[in-house]
Amino acid sequence: MIEQHSAFDSSRNTSDTMPANLMVAHSTTSRVCPWLSPLMYLLGRHFLMPLFFGRIKITGQENLPKTGPVILAPTHRARWDALLIPYVAGRCVTGRDLRFMVTISECQGLQGWFVRRMGGFPVDPQRPSISTLRHGVNLLQNGEAVVIFPEGGIFRDDEVHPLKPGISRLALSAESGDKPGTACAKGERNLGVKIVPIAIHYSQPCPSWGTDVTIHIGSPLEVAHYTSDSVKKEAKRLTTDLTKALQKLSHQEAELTQHRFAEIANG
Repeated sequence: MIEQHSAFDSSRNTSDTMPANLMVAHSTTSRVCPWLSPLMYLLGRHFLMPLFFGRIKITGQENLPKTGPVILAPTHRARWDALLIPYVAGRCVTGRDLRFMVTISECQGLQGWFVRRMGGFPVDPQRPSISTLRHGVNLLQNGEAVVIFPEGGIFRDDEVHPLKPGISRLALSAESGDKPGTACAKGERNLGVKIVPIAIHYSQPCPSWGTDVTIHIGSPLEVAHYTSDSVKKEAKRLTTDLTKALQKLSHQEAELTQHRFAEIANG
């Protein structure tokens, strides 16, 4: 199963600091295979997900944009997240193939063959390159739906952990028409990029057969509302607002879990 990684800290590294051999291995090419993608979505939606999980409760699917550039930003609680997000937001729901940012180690061998043909593209979380950022921006500028786990790793609790800054910087670069690694006038164009917060909750920390899942999909954040100041300040503000949105969705699940519903007798 694929472990998706997410928002990189783009302030740490660029392609200038990466060895040539790593740059070759880190080639960010991906495409959606026209026959494999529909087959995998079909198998996942109608067989794998219903057979493995107990109840799958979803709220807020009306918040998913069916067109235009969007980043889906889920909390990361298990490797199953990478299969549940296509189940609740993929082609069977929105008509869209999702493009996942995955760790570079998951793009090797046979698994890597499948990942790339399902639209995945690699990032080295320790040495995120300009080419990765550029590829993510290009996907958004082409109107794609990109999945990035902003916490950066799997956390088994239901707390929202500090988000990585890469997701906000990527969104702002795409929205303003910037080309990472090149000189580009700020605000050259506005795309209407949206970030959709998604909170995933499992009935047990390590999902096993019969585990119940609840997925809350929040209202999209309009990236265009974060372009009035410097990129650094606006990225920080966007990250803060995304954190609050994820916390609100997670708190919503906690309230539902703790709430005692009155039992009403039948008849």
